[in-house]
Amino acid sequence: MKFINIFTLILVIVGGLNWGLVGLFGFDLVAAIFGAGSGLARIVYILVGLSATWQIIPLFSMGSGEFAAGQNL
Repeated sequence: MKFINIFTLILVIVGGLNWGLVGLFGFDLVAAIFGAGSGLARIVYILVGLSATWQIIPLFSMGSGEFAAGQNL
């Protein structure tokens, strides 16, 4: 389970950096490497999206205890 968490976190970081490049410079690194609209680029985009979905799980599981503790103040 730890491997998938690290792998998905890396993909989310790669996706975020790619979107930063798109926003700042109009340069899509994934498309440049795999070809714009290619099957491989689509797979990378899908994996990044699935990874972001997977990373939502730890976000909510960690946050529940913190939110509950903060409500007592």
